[in-house]
Amino acid sequence: MTSPLPPLKFTPIIKPLPWGGRKLETMFSKALPDGLPCGESWEVVDLPEDQSVVAEGPLAATSLSSLVKTRPDELLGEAKLLMGRFPLLFKLIDATQTLSVQVHPDEDAAARIGGGARPKTEAWHILQADPGAVLYLGLQEGVDREDLRAALQAGTVGDLLTTVEVQAGDFIYLPSGCLHAIGSGILLAEIQQSSDTTYRVFDWNRMGLDGKPRQLHVEQALESINFDLRGKPPHANPLSGRPGIRCKLFSFERASLGPGAETPLEAGRPRMVCCIEGHGTVGGTGIDPVAIGVGQTCLVPACRAASLTSEAGGVFLLVRV
Repeated sequence: MTSPLPPLKFTPIIKPLPWGGRKLETMFSKALPDGLPCGESWEVVDLPEDQSVVAEGPLAATSLSSLVKTRPDELLGEAKLLMGRFPLLFKLIDATQTLSVQVHPDEDAAARIGGGARPKTEAWHILQADPGAVLYLGLQEGVDREDLRAALQAGTVGDLLTTVEVQAGDFIYLPSGCLHAIGSGILLAEIQQSSDTTYRVFDWNRMGLDGKPRQLHVEQALESINFDLRGKPPHANPLSGRPGIRCKLFSFERASLGPGAETPLEAGRPRMVCCIEGHGTVGGTGIDPVAIGVGQTCLVPACRAASLTSEAGGVFLLVRV
């Protein structure tokens, strides 16, 4: 008889990007390629071009996609796939420079655009922020499609964006359709729908790592932008009462555990645990304990009732699909 799926740790997928830095290495001990700025570490992902692979244990080298196909009931429980894929993607982002101005489509826009476009709503938790660091969230009031087209031609899109100053500890909800960019000097964690559909409209007139301008997707972006979204979009709070965000797609919260403290991880839907300070252990009845240190992430399948403990104390990000 096959043993129930255990909690899973995956090998991170590192993304060299022109706006990245080296904090994923210095803060989270990620193995980065030498000499390249690295912007993202994809911790849990199931997409055609990017696959999380189990890092250790009896299922080592098994892809998340394979588990979705062969053991869906154990992995997903009540959760639904997104266009045939595990529904969420979790990543860590080091924005040493400002990211491109971009937008992600909602389900209707993705269907209109076609070509494999996938919807993408996301949320961010700010881990570090330089003094005065900002996010760009939506266009200023009164800016319409033609104003944006004119600014794109003039290379002045930044003048039309709404800025929101942020600091460590903030949570930001970002529904699909909101034009946005992460400003420089920000380290954050992101939970999002399982999608890499990004329509870039402006990249601050800089070059990519190959020395050439990065591709823009103006028409797809104009099809996707909700011109009424600006500033910090409202959201519900987690039912636990902890800081975080709750929407119809996920809950995303920050749990601070004192020495020896424990918090349950209820079964029924997949959960993710990422350690951002200290150290923790995911375990439970019939579960071989899984240790997670700073910058490490564990996916707990829906079939497992588990708990998170921290012997010496720690801070963790908890996601529930």
